[in-house]
Amino acid sequence: MTKFLTALPVYNEESHVAEVLERVHAFSADVLLIDDGSKDGTARELAKFPWVRVVSHPRNMGYGAALKSAFQYLIDSDFDALVTIDCDGQHEPRLIPALVAALAPEIDIVSGSRYLEHHAGDSLPPPERRHINELLTRELNERLGLSLTDAFCGFKAYRVEALSKFDITEPGYAMPLQVWVQAAALGMRIVEFPVPLIYLEEERSFGGALDNSQYRLAHYHEVLARELARFAIPITKASSR
Repeated sequence: MTKFLTALPVYNEESHVAEVLERVHAFSADVLLIDDGSKDGTARELAKFPWVRVVSHPRNMGYGAALKSAFQYLIDSDFDALVTIDCDGQHEPRLIPALVAALAPEIDIVSGSRYLEHHAGDSLPPPERRHINELLTRELNERLGLSLTDAFCGFKAYRVEALSKFDITEPGYAMPLQVWVQAAALGMRIVEFPVPLIYLEEERSFGGALDNSQYRLAHYHEVLARELARFAIPITKASSR
């Protein structure tokens, strides 16, 4: 039986964290929360859940930095797998066991996809977010020989052996691009898992200049180009199915 830990990166989620933790704990006995320098009442809410493992950043370092901390926690632990799930209500905790079950011995990463299948009650994604996701997903597939349908879903399961192979340096929301380039370069075995498309707060901010979609797209392309050059890609052999 796979021993897994579910990790949630959190920044100023006072209004969501309690409910999400309760829902996650119903499907995951072990839960890690990375408090990425929250300045609201998140820490106060966390104090109500003594069973939650907490890693606290002294300041806000970014989504990618929070996930990097989760990766390192798993590497230093005795767990077999890591599940990552966002704290904004976009992911269904009830699917955690199924995601872990899909992490067969020959699979390194199970990545949630909101576009692999249609689910009753799916939300309509904000158009500019869907457009950027489509562009980057297509470019990753073309450059890396992958067959992804959703490059930016944060609901994933990783085998712990895979985590130790990553060299994550991107602290922000472009971090998944590093994951895909490195996974392809290292020949990791990837499958996607269909998950519902849920947007509860379409106005949720990326923060700073990234709220401008043109700037965000340019930033993503810059990170992708840098990572491709770092690993001397293009790669032509498909490593996703």
